[in-house]
Amino acid sequence: MRFRTFRPVGVMHAIVLVAAFGNQAAGQTAPPATALRQFDASIQALVEKVSPSVVQIVVAGFGQVDDGDNHTAGLVIGPQRAIGAGFVIDPTGYIVTNAHVVQGAQQIQIVVPDRGANNTPLQSLSAHGSMVAAHVVGVASDVDLAVLKVDGLTLPALPVARYSDLKQGELVFAFGSPGGLRNSVSMGVVSATARQVSSDSPMVFIQTDAAINPGNSGGPLVNVNGEVVGVDTFILSQSGGNEGLGFAIPSSMVRVSYDQLREYGHVHRGTIGASAQTITPELAEALHLARASGLIVSDVAPGGSADQAGLRVGDLVVSVDGQAMDNVPFLAFHVMAQDAGTIIHFDVLRGSDRVALAIPVTVLPHRIDQLAALVDPDKSLVRPLGILGVSITADMAQQMGSLRGPGGVLVVAKAAGTAVNVALESGDVILFLNGGAVSGIEDLRTTLAGLAADAAVALQIQRNDELVYVAFRLPKS
Repeated sequence: MRFRTFRPVGVMHAIVLVAAFGNQAAGQTAPPATALRQFDASIQALVEKVSPSVVQIVVAGFGQVDDGDNHTAGLVIGPQRAIGAGFVIDPTGYIVTNAHVVQGAQQIQIVVPDRGANNTPLQSLSAHGSMVAAHVVGVASDVDLAVLKVDGLTLPALPVARYSDLKQGELVFAFGSPGGLRNSVSMGVVSATARQVSSDSPMVFIQTDAAINPGNSGGPLVNVNGEVVGVDTFILSQSGGNEGLGFAIPSSMVRVSYDQLREYGHVHRGTIGASAQTITPELAEALHLARASGLIVSDVAPGGSADQAGLRVGDLVVSVDGQAMDNVPFLAFHVMAQDAGTIIHFDVLRGSDRVALAIPVTVLPHRIDQLAALVDPDKSLVRPLGILGVSITADMAQQMGSLRGPGGVLVVAKAAGTAVNVALESGDVILFLNGGAVSGIEDLRTTLAGLAADAAVALQIQRNDELVYVAFRLPKS
């Protein structure tokens, strides 16, 4: 799957020597070979515990392909296949992976490891997993997380660790399918517990030197207790392969996002209607700030809760809820994780004055939540697609931004009680059906009704500002 061109390095060897001779240093008499065998057995036990909960994700879709003819003009669209990883977070079949793993997917299949014991290398060669269909429950592209569901299976789940307990230097293991090689594991340490891509990015990542490569996307990064501390997501690399700079989404973000993606299909974001950014030496000098580090309030939305509470652009954030505040990610996550109505206490420096503010958290409206009120189950059901949809009106088009067609149908939700599993998600806009424009929901229903049983259907949809094909066949009867 896609990794940002950032990359990871190798596996440690010194840790083995520490484990081998650590007992002797403590005055114990275990021979080095015995200590090594104990260390080896501990790793094997961990792998056996975690592996049944790690799945390979095989995604089929359509995209731009190379037709081999450099003289051909225009765009060539064809089938594509990609591989990623994920882990079971709930035994009823819920799986966490990266959003980019399933982006543009028309079909998602999960390779579930066989439960049988594999005691020899040759036995492990024949250990074929079971391939089952999965569907998307929810996607949060801004934090690169997605939740999938496999129906009818009970799968062993992995516990999620507390991010606050993670320490630099801690031993961790990356599970996944690097290069498509299913059921792979690598070992390393936590190089850093919190890394930012840029100083004003609201996201932080765990940095590790455990070997991560394309195909590990969405796989779990686990500690020695077999608990998920992060989700492998990208690498920093000049070569495209592992150079020791791997990054994972912290477990705290997984916890918050999973609950909301499972319940709503998207993430409800807490907000106070204000933004902050990191103070740089140049910014402090140019604005004659009282502090040369920390956070400065860069924007306050008119009429928002922060505005009403008295927060002002240019305020320097000293503390939030009694905790010193010096980075954007901590502030962003702290606000996002709060329920609507929660009061957050800010201590800010305004000129030479200290000002205490009590700011209530509100929930940032999600587009689908706002449009769900338009759904009438009787009028909105499109049974052949298994969805509830609404026609795009001029007002909706203006609210939703840059739509790529004059009309269309917005997918608001999956329809309960239907056996159809077309790869559509909440928020998709159906623009074309078999090459013909879709003007609205009645047009969509009429066109589908006019197709023969077992007919091939190709929908062209807009998803996350990109055009994607969704192809399938109608039921035979």
